[in-house]
Amino acid sequence: MRIGMTLPVMEPALDRAVLERWTKEIDAGPWSSVCFGERICFDNPETLTLLGAVGAWTRRARIVTTVVVPQLHDPVRLAKSLATGDLLCDGRLTVGFGVGGRTEDYRAVGADPATRTIAGMAERVAVMRRVWAGEDVTGGRLPVGPPPVQAGGPELLVGTLGPRTVRASAAWADGLAGMSLDLDLDQMAQLFAGARTAWSEAGREAPRLTTSFWFALTETAAGGDARAQMHVHLRRYMNWMPTEVVDALAPVAGFAGNREELREVLDRVAALGTDEVQLVPTSSDPRQVELLADIVG
Repeated sequence: MRIGMTLPVMEPALDRAVLERWTKEIDAGPWSSVCFGERICFDNPETLTLLGAVGAWTRRARIVTTVVVPQLHDPVRLAKSLATGDLLCDGRLTVGFGVGGRTEDYRAVGADPATRTIAGMAERVAVMRRVWAGEDVTGGRLPVGPPPVQAGGPELLVGTLGPRTVRASAAWADGLAGMSLDLDLDQMAQLFAGARTAWSEAGREAPRLTTSFWFALTETAAGGDARAQMHVHLRRYMNWMPTEVVDALAPVAGFAGNREELREVLDRVAALGTDEVQLVPTSSDPRQVELLADIVG
């Protein structure tokens, strides 16, 4: 199992120096990928702009967007942006797509919340596939380019927590960009088994199985209280949910502990046949990348 690291894009007070340091340390280390996701109504960096910077800052690690919501974008422009990102990172781009869980993001960009469906996502993916294939989708003098470095476009993963989306996405996705809220490994195993079945029934090769979860290390948490750090992060990140719901999740969310305990968790995740797990930090402290390098290596 490979292990990727997510940039702390949902943490406060970010600047270029923090993002560049994290990106370059991930790329220089044993990590398989550098990851980041999309939100609109939040103070995180805009995802497609960040993709260009990360492409320029890295030379080795795969770049994974977990996830982009295609319904928040014009599909032709999004195809062009992602193809440009694939060009800038020399074909190291993997794109996770999901319908998103926040209606406010749809309204903020003038997107119709009624399109927040699995079918709406698949329709936009189909348009992007045509753009990447060099088809004329606009009636213009030339196809929309640049062509992606990866033939047919970047690897596409579907971001999901449930079996219905998995079954519906088997026709177009290359695998899963999962997210475990509470590290329920039985639930993770069921999701993976459902994906293997859905891809087989669709006549596809076995899906790429990736997942992610939040983590907080006792070695870097203020006062050594990793669970308190997790709680602070969730209160900020999950601000669209009622506080009582977030507070109920915080005691069981993700992983909070030391490096040795995290190694044990990763071994159990690997035993499920996971291709890659992407760790999601709950702090922008770059020491976390250094402290976990020996586990990854």
